[in-house]
Amino acid sequence: MFAEQPDLKISVKQTFNIDTDLEVPAFSDKNDYVPEIDNNYIFDKETTLAILAGFSNNKRVMVQGYHGTGKSTHIEQVAARLNWPCVRVNLDSHVSRIDLIGKDAIVIRDGKQITEFKEGILPWSLQNPVALVFDEYDAGRPDVMFVIQRVLETEGKFTLLDKNKVIKPNNSFRLFATANTIGLGDTSGLYHGTQQINQGQMDRWNIVTTLNYLDPKKEEAIILAKCEYLNSNDGKQIIKNMVQVANLTRNGFANGDISTVMSPRTVLTWADNYNIFSDLRHSFKVSFLNKCDELERPIISEYYQRCFGEDISSNDDNNTKQNG
Repeated sequence: MFAEQPDLKISVKQTFNIDTDLEVPAFSDKNDYVPEIDNNYIFDKETTLAILAGFSNNKRVMVQGYHGTGKSTHIEQVAARLNWPCVRVNLDSHVSRIDLIGKDAIVIRDGKQITEFKEGILPWSLQNPVALVFDEYDAGRPDVMFVIQRVLETEGKFTLLDKNKVIKPNNSFRLFATANTIGLGDTSGLYHGTQQINQGQMDRWNIVTTLNYLDPKKEEAIILAKCEYLNSNDGKQIIKNMVQVANLTRNGFANGDISTVMSPRTVLTWADNYNIFSDLRHSFKVSFLNKCDELERPIISEYYQRCFGEDISSNDDNNTKQNG
């Protein structure tokens, strides 16, 4: 069973290490819908405060930014520390209006087959103290987006036509979204399938925050926290060089030199694959280089050489772990 309302206040300073006297509502007990806490997670101050404002003041919050920056995870980790039930829905092209609202289903009742309406994730979430997160918001189908628009108002009631029912949102229902673009469509070519969002709908999002690539020191700290096997002087230098390569790809993309960006998620994958293959160059190739346009691979190989001081195409025998 859900607790209907938050029953305590927690300190933002103590919980999220942000220098503020703010306190936010939270639940004392957790249930199966509360995400697990990642004790190594590093919070971005502005994004955290935006998400907390959504939880505290029932504001609709959208987190925008490049792929792999941890937008959805950020929301989940805030919810985890508030013991706030959280449900994520990925708005890919296969999610339809029926999936959100519900549909008729055949059930067995008193030994007989009958048709009964089964509510979808949206009406279920509305009626419970749940933080509903729409991932890939800018990839949603038009029919789905118009359904969501009905609940973007803070007190927005939802009419379930199939049951002649008007749903009033639970006082602890919260709505979040993540997006790679800011509702204006994709001009970079990175995010095929995204589309422009109705500006009337964008206006209903109370808070829009941007979570992009972290300061290199913070990104290094995240990789180290996830990859304890690199917790040595040599390992830390390897992580530093990995992040430098990633930042060169990001600058190269911004300058129009390459079309593929190395996200923090990719850096972490590279570190994981390094642990598997014991080979920096090979793990870089299978984690990132092989995903890139063949015409751009020489540029990216040069980035690697600038940071690690060796040619990625070299076939010498120095392919073992570097004192890590």
